[in-house]
Amino acid sequence: MNRTEIIALARDIFKQTWPMVFGILSLMSFQLADSAFISQLGVLPLAAQGFTMPLQMLVIGLQVGLGIATTAVISRMLGQKKDNRARQIGGLVIIMGAVGVFVIALIMWFMRQQILTLLGASADVNPYINQYWPTWLCSAWLGAMLYFTYSICRSHGNNFLPGILMMATSIINIALDPIFIFYFDLGLQGAAIATICSFSIGMFIILPKLVNKNWISFDWASLPVWKSIKEVNAIMTPAMMGQLLPPLASVFVTKIVAVFGAAAVAGWAMASRIEFFTLVVVLALTMSLPPMVGRLYGAKDCTKIISLVKIVVIFSLLLQAILAALLFVFAAPLASFFSADSQVQSVIYQYLLLVPISLGSLGVCMLMVSVCNSLEMPMRALLISTLRLFLCYLPVVWIASQLWLLEGVIIGAMLGNALAGLMAWSLYYHAIKKMKPAVPEIEPVLKPNLDLKTSRGK
Repeated sequence: MNRTEIIALARDIFKQTWPMVFGILSLMSFQLADSAFISQLGVLPLAAQGFTMPLQMLVIGLQVGLGIATTAVISRMLGQKKDNRARQIGGLVIIMGAVGVFVIALIMWFMRQQILTLLGASADVNPYINQYWPTWLCSAWLGAMLYFTYSICRSHGNNFLPGILMMATSIINIALDPIFIFYFDLGLQGAAIATICSFSIGMFIILPKLVNKNWISFDWASLPVWKSIKEVNAIMTPAMMGQLLPPLASVFVTKIVAVFGAAAVAGWAMASRIEFFTLVVVLALTMSLPPMVGRLYGAKDCTKIISLVKIVVIFSLLLQAILAALLFVFAAPLASFFSADSQVQSVIYQYLLLVPISLGSLGVCMLMVSVCNSLEMPMRALLISTLRLFLCYLPVVWIASQLWLLEGVIIGAMLGNALAGLMAWSLYYHAIKKMKPAVPEIEPVLKPNLDLKTSRGK
């Protein structure tokens, strides 16, 4: 590709990504605000929300898995100029998502006592759960439906509308929280009602737009429905499993850190939150990149796929390097700002000095998962996620903790992230290499040179 085409690709990436950055930040803000308001209600309501979180992760895993599959399949159809099939898949996804999340919500409600017992909830939390869960499950269903519509928009290259709606619904939610929680004295249930109202407004805005733009269709006369469901499910299931792995790995890491005391756990948790904010742009790229890759894959334009991925990887590495340098400089002030306890400060300080160095590599790993899903290689994406956590990260963290105690956990996290990025890039490269027999051996890590169109024509 020439310089002009590369600049055009970079411009498209920026255009598709910046709305997602603000959208993700706004979602994080409303979740923090929810927790802050609920914390004022007392320990038991906050505990009830805490016991809800693992179940919420399950719903999010399903919706993100189906969202990934939606983006991969629809964007490929658009790349192949099969616009009517793309519309039909969009309608099918809406129905699949609505039924799937509804069934999970029913199972959670009717098995709530068994679930709470398994999670170790005390009897005094049950009344709050019984009051909270009907409205929370409704809000979770609406949130999933809204996410599916966002996925359809992104598949068609429109990230602006989802980004704006993420910000708008988050602002509405934050504004309604104190009204329902305190003014109407609905307590914990009021937080869920505020979310229902904000998500409903989002649905009333976005659904008519999807219909007007002719992006969804429920006329499936020419659609092999069962075959299409299997096609979507083939990507959705591994993607959903990949989404559920990080929370599981987080439990194991917390157990390792907990050996060194409560201050270590508190410091680790706070530093991890800071880390999450530094990865917001990468998270946005994992949402904006797949539709672009999917359309190019449908058009069999591997040259542009390689260039696009290379641009995003180089940008992510440079951005995270800059952020790592800033965190290195401001590690001490940040540690003091987030905690008054000297032991907690020490953990945050050491974490911010070392772990951000490896976040560029972690970003590459996250991006490669998204790219592989876009190339309809969900099992390879799941393999990358699994190896990242259970080969590169957890074993290294544990071994380092045995050698250097708490500081070793931090060193292990840094090394694990670095290994994960190299592993992910290698698996991505070899996946691309299989698309064409005559591919040169790996030269510089970021310079594979392929022409899938030529290979497909042979």
